Amino acid sequence: MANQKMIEPDLDFIKEIGVLGGSDLKKCYQCATCSVACPISPDNRPFPRKEMIAASWGLKDRLVGDVDIWLCHNCGDCSVRCPRLAKPGDVLAAIRSYAITEYATPKSLAKMVNDPKKLPVLLAIPAVIFLVLGFILNMFVEPNWLNFSPEGDHIAHHLFFSTWLVDIIFISATIFAVTVFALGIKRFMADMHQNALAEGKTDKEKLEIKGFLQALWRVIPTILRHDKFVECTENNERSTAHMMVLYGFIGLFIVTGIFFVVLYVFGIHGPYSQLNPVKWLANVSGVALVIGSGLMIKKRLDKPEQVSTYKDWALIGLAMALGVSGLLTEMTRLAGAAGLTYFLYFIHLIFVFCLIAYLPYTKLAHLVYRTLAMAYAEYGGRKF
Repeated sequence: MANQKMIEPDLDFIKEIGVLGGSDLKKCYQCATCSVACPISPDNRPFPRKEMIAASWGLKDRLVGDVDIWLCHNCGDCSVRCPRLAKPGDVLAAIRSYAITEYATPKSLAKMVNDPKKLPVLLAIPAVIFLVLGFILNMFVEPNWLNFSPEGDHIAHHLFFSTWLVDIIFISATIFAVTVFALGIKRFMADMHQNALAEGKTDKEKLEIKGFLQALWRVIPTILRHDKFVECTENNERSTAHMMVLYGFIGLFIVTGIFFVVLYVFGIHGPYSQLNPVKWLANVSGVALVIGSGLMIKKRLDKPEQVSTYKDWALIGLAMALGVSGLLTEMTRLAGAAGLTYFLYFIHLIFVFCLIAYLPYTKLAHLVYRTLAMAYAEYGGRKF
């Protein structure tokens, strides 16, 4: 006699997937066209058909830890070819969005970050932190706000907010984000391995750290080249915009690390010469961030049929805001507009704080989870 299993649909999960962009889920009648059309789906238990079935039944536990939802790059091939217009790519994107919130903690902050009504509060938090700590620790130096002197070389942002203050806040925010990620990743890896074993996606009974790290090293070039994006037929051109934003962030991260060492190891304060190669890297990265996010915005506006949720626009908007505020801060300093550059610097610091502290709750967290999932697929022998 066949084993029987009771299925208990999670209706709240189904509704939440609809809110997050998968509102056409119930149009699916499991024809498997999506799995056939997907150019990167593996031959063994291909996605996204089985994920569409599980989502229709509200099987949250089977989906949240599913490695395959992260192997999908939402290229749109399956959605375009779906005879029922169920948009499987958008459904999997919604499941990923749900999973990010599921693995983040505290849940209250995760809900705030993904609620557009709470955006003013989220922006106000870093503003208050900077101002209050600046006054309490006597690290806030009030500039001459009306000074628009052409002597830009004498304007230094550390005369507005102490470098110590900025680094204390950003290091604390980084520690917080890393801690949240660490807690989520621990659960994520355990769930992903358990799901893979249960569904026959791997034959490795135990997850070995050494083997996984080796697999992670092997998939990094694939990620940096965006190989999976270019395998798609519908939206492969979007790889350019994604790579510009990715490398923009990477470049700015490198610049921040170099200047951190220069300041605290060698004791050299800015502003630094515009001929400095590190400054060139910073400027190029900032421009790449602005152009890349601009291309993303144009792409979404040109395709109104593509589902764009608040999470999507929040990430693109933040990338654009970071690039624009950073470049304008530098340009106004060079122009000698002291009051304006100090104000823009304050705005830029707010956006940087939002990027760091809220990272585990935003769509940008997929950079961490998708990387780990691709590494796990490589480690477990699930070719895609």
